[in-house]
Amino acid sequence: MATTKAKPKAAAAVLEALVAAKVTPRATAKPAKPESRRSGGLDSGSRNLSISPADLPLPLGYVAKVELTSGYRPGPNDEYMSPEHLEYFRRKLLIWRQELIEESQQTIENLRDEVRDVGDEAERATRETENSLELRTRDRYRKLIAKIDKGLRRIEEGRYGFCEETDEEIGLERLEARPIATMCLDAQERWEHRQRQMGD
Repeated sequence: MATTKAKPKAAAAVLEALVAAKVTPRATAKPAKPESRRSGGLDSGSRNLSISPADLPLPLGYVAKVELTSGYRPGPNDEYMSPEHLEYFRRKLLIWRQELIEESQQTIENLRDEVRDVGDEAERATRETENSLELRTRDRYRKLIAKIDKGLRRIEEGRYGFCEETDEEIGLERLEARPIATMCLDAQERWEHRQRQMGD
């Protein structure tokens, strides 16, 4: 009995050590579908809002243009779109892009697995519905990746953080919530209003 109680305690101690070191253990089980894995929605650009891009693992081959301190977040007292701001959002976009690519690859693997394992007609119909949802999600990921790439180009060109329509500041809060934003809130609302009018 003593050995069985010791195992959960040991596992808990290992987990606490990993959390303290900010290390996420790799899951050995099959990952959940993309829709359920992402807690902050597809447009958040960060899975856990309490963690800064300065603390997250970056893609291979990444070269920092400016070193950021651990936990760095752009503040209103900083110079708007300073090198630190640009580096912060560049990391945020690259990490988000990496996550989307990984999830797209998982979607493809899920579809391959389901093609091999075919059940009865009712099960096949259910799977076809799920597959169409997964394909739509993958298409949405593809479009998001294109927008992320556009954001990264805007950073390189020095236009990131400024409205495409008015050249006004987009704002840190808006970029934190939607780092692919290319218009300030007023310009975005005007654009959406025009789109609705054209739809009518």
